[in-house]
Amino acid sequence: MTFTGRPDDIDRLAGISFGVTAPEPLRPVAEALVVEMGGEPVFIDERRRDLYHAALASAANHLVTLVVQAGDLLRDAGVADPARMLGPLLSAALDNALRLGDAALTGPVARGDAETVASHIEALAAAAPQTLPAYLALARLTADRALAAGTLKAPDAQRLLDVLSGAPR
Repeated sequence: MTFTGRPDDIDRLAGISFGVTAPEPLRPVAEALVVEMGGEPVFIDERRRDLYHAALASAANHLVTLVVQAGDLLRDAGVADPARMLGPLLSAALDNALRLGDAALTGPVARGDAETVASHIEALAAAAPQTLPAYLALARLTADRALAAGTLKAPDAQRLLDVLSGAPR
């Protein structure tokens, strides 16, 4: 769970999964403590703890950065209430991602629409060049995942990767 240090953090504890890392003799006690707090214990081997934490920190922190950045860009585009626009979109995208995995990928990168991606790059370079490195890195990762999932065809992927590799950095 993400904790901001605010009082409402405590309200988020009930029903969530807790990663539990403990020596084997203490595992039942640690798991019982989680159950007493209303959570679901998920055992994480000590050797995998850093990977576990990196996955969760990456998902939560990078999501915040991407959402806040999208809100800033929408404001720059003239949207008065970015949260109202982003809320339904991101809720649907998160739900789809959790249920469908890579099959939830949509948008111009997943479709191999190199022309639209080129226009995105041009717009970002002009309005918010600091956002380009993240956009390019995530577009490449999205293309790789869509290609591996078979939703993006190799010729479309090549045109897309050509656009991404020619982008300003």
